[in-house]
Amino acid sequence: MANAGCSLCFLFGSEPSDWRCLAISKQELQINEEIRDREVLVIDANGEKRGVMSAKDAQKLAYEQNLDLVKIAPQATPPVCRVMDYGKYCFEQQKREKEARKNQRVVEIKEIRMFSAIEQHDFERLIQQARKFLQNGDKVKVSVRFRKRAIAHPHLGEELLEKFKEACLDIAVIDKPPKMEGRAIAMFMSPKQTKPEKADKGGKKPPKKQEAPAPAAEETTEET
Repeated sequence: MANAGCSLCFLFGSEPSDWRCLAISKQELQINEEIRDREVLVIDANGEKRGVMSAKDAQKLAYEQNLDLVKIAPQATPPVCRVMDYGKYCFEQQKREKEARKNQRVVEIKEIRMFSAIEQHDFERLIQQARKFLQNGDKVKVSVRFRKRAIAHPHLGEELLEKFKEACLDIAVIDKPPKMEGRAIAMFMSPKQTKPEKADKGGKKPPKKQEAPAPAAEETTEET
């Protein structure tokens, strides 16, 4: 398998070696006439080492194949240049970056605000809202604000946050415990990370244990 850190091995499907897998400089690459070094080490389009030659001869080698000469390791002595289709390389690089951005999810911090004198139905509604955020993979900041003289009773906010935490503990972990922030008290929660089931040595997941069937119960009805 080619070195995962080598863009050229990924692009051309070549096998790794000491000189093929030089990391491509992250700085803007020099190509063709921009390369003015006295001598460069040349790698051809097939990944074969062609030896040290002048930059002019290396450019001529690339032009004969309708390809480009690209300086991939300017820090080396002498600098390493690769004969390649530079347009194809840039296209593949942009494609990989686009795929990486597509698979990357930005975690947001959603805030749930309430007052210390909140009604029970509003409190339950905010719990459901927080659970939706957590199930979507977002972090949640829950804050309780105190109006006027209610600031003298911070324990009311602590009790609300404790109830809030208990209602979400099955899907959340506490990042930061309740802490005063001016006229409010707040805590932070993150969604729980679910661990995948471990496979056995043969690569198969362990079979689930079969529970013994419960004895049949008599059917009862309850009047309300």
